[in-house]
Amino acid sequence: MEYLDLAPAYHASGRVRLPGSKSISNRFLLLAALAEGETAIRDLLLSDDIERMLEALKALGNDWKRMEGNDFRVRGAGGAFPVKQAELFLGNAGTAFRPLTAALALSNGHYRLTGVPRMHERPIGDLVDALRQLGADIRYLGKEGFPPLEIRPAPILAGGRVTVRGEASSQFLTALLMALPLNGDGATVEVLGELISKPYIDITLKLMARFGVKVERDGWREFRVPSGMRYRSPGTVFVEGDASSASYFLAAGAVAGGPVRVEGVGRDSIQGDVRFAEALQAMGAHVEMGPNWIEAAAPAGGRLQAIDLDCNHMPDAAMTLAVVALFAEGTTRLTNIASWRVKETDRIAAMATELRKLGAQVEEGADFIAVSMPGREAPGAVPQRLSFKPNAAIDTYDDHRMAMCFSLACLGGVPVRINDPKCVNKTFPEYFDRFLSLLAPVIAIDGPSASGKGTVAALVAEKLGFHYLDSGALYRLVALAALRAGVALDDGEALARIAETLPAAFEGGRILLDGEEASAAIRSEACSAGASKVAAFPAVRAALLGRQRAYRQAPGLVAEGRDMGSVVFPDAPLKVFLSATAEARAERRHKQLIDKGMSANIDTLLQDLHERDARDSARAVAPLQKCADAELLDTTAMTVDEAVAWVIERVRQRLPHAAAHS
Repeated sequence: MEYLDLAPAYHASGRVRLPGSKSISNRFLLLAALAEGETAIRDLLLSDDIERMLEALKALGNDWKRMEGNDFRVRGAGGAFPVKQAELFLGNAGTAFRPLTAALALSNGHYRLTGVPRMHERPIGDLVDALRQLGADIRYLGKEGFPPLEIRPAPILAGGRVTVRGEASSQFLTALLMALPLNGDGATVEVLGELISKPYIDITLKLMARFGVKVERDGWREFRVPSGMRYRSPGTVFVEGDASSASYFLAAGAVAGGPVRVEGVGRDSIQGDVRFAEALQAMGAHVEMGPNWIEAAAPAGGRLQAIDLDCNHMPDAAMTLAVVALFAEGTTRLTNIASWRVKETDRIAAMATELRKLGAQVEEGADFIAVSMPGREAPGAVPQRLSFKPNAAIDTYDDHRMAMCFSLACLGGVPVRINDPKCVNKTFPEYFDRFLSLLAPVIAIDGPSASGKGTVAALVAEKLGFHYLDSGALYRLVALAALRAGVALDDGEALARIAETLPAAFEGGRILLDGEEASAAIRSEACSAGASKVAAFPAVRAALLGRQRAYRQAPGLVAEGRDMGSVVFPDAPLKVFLSATAEARAERRHKQLIDKGMSANIDTLLQDLHERDARDSARAVAPLQKCADAELLDTTAMTVDEAVAWVIERVRQRLPHAAAHS
């Protein structure tokens, strides 16, 4: 998608299981590749940055295999990379480019490292200078001090001593430390100036120790890798959830009610960004923490307050604080963030530009940003609604953290457009689905033909003020579009192409295809039969998946259809499976047809329902079955109103905020 429109939202609550940490994932992969033995890596993050590292390791001769889910097995080289000549494309993955540069410089081979244009704008001179002090032969293929790079074989000094500036990027020191055991004779790294992002260096040291290399250090000024140290596989390692990603969800809870709980990081985390929770507490949020979870909620009866914070210990999560500042009284000042300038984009400049689009007053400097929001003095139960500029289109600069941070702006009660939302694939491909699950709960309703699921779902949505998705209508629309275009209903590839670009809209109870009313046309016998054929193609279902998920907008969605709870919205907090005897369903269908002035035979209808149930239950794609976590509602002896009331009562029990106005 070129953009994603987020509807106004005022409340966030729920739970989110975090993806693996990018920083830990790529460190584990490189350490496993250089170690003796085979390493099982559990819960590895699957994202663009990790894919670039995996591709590079494969090209460099390291065998790895994906097991189940996010579990991988890596066979180490027991030292330097076995392949001595390679060309590597590393996209915009700094956590792959910098450490690989150092490891390859000490591998006595001939390599070329390139990336996307933005990577070629990200400085690497400090790392190259440090490696050259050890004797490495590294040449710039473009602008001096920036990628792309060429590395040639060169003798490395035994027991060398190198210096590196601490204020440039912690990734340079991390890269040096991880590569130095390949030297075998040990080496010492001296840090010049103030070391930024110390918690990331702490992560590096702890993970190296897991692989048998213990670095000796004198504070944060000097690090010594003893001679004779080699990486050895610890067997199995587990990737923590990403603490930086946790910040967006915790912030949502702090500014929009909550509570929101993130699972995968907590009190025992080795990541510095867990201290984001302390920053929220300082702003007045209610925060609780366990060994592997953190929970945040808005201040009781008050508003968030501005803070002045040195963010050296959590530069990535500090970006989230800049957006949280929109919801706070006073001016929030974030300092010691010079590293923002050399990330995926110049984040200080980008943040200032986009915050101003929302009406914020912003001051920026070389290593700080100060943010305040006019209109904090205005009264109101939800004060953040009063001053945000509506309909802002947020540019994301191909920077995943810009997209995720500014999703929070919709909690100001205004619509927000996020341009290029797919940039979150760098670290968190499912981010927007997880975020919207907190703002817009889904009620998934399914059941056999004539069970009343469509009628019940539509009425529940109306009573709750939720959006409504009739997924069956989408498949009928694909069938109708195919019939009108002369596309055969057994041509799965052509049908999938139609589904990808389907010009469908649901407006005021009307169903539109390419702007024309299609409500009656999709109920024809040809469309009904065609929809069943169309829905059997996995490629069509995959093409409609994103479209269906896009209906999830605040304040919530009632989704009716076969795989709503199992595939499209597996995280739906309430799933209902309607059931009724075939006889009861036949009587209902008979009455509907008679009321419409159509002739009908109840015995024929009953036989048709039995046959359809059998087909639907046996189909290979989205078979008719109750999800394990769905609640069963037998409507045989119920009226429609009674069934709707039953569902609404379950909503009150599970989602009290959503049902508050029903």
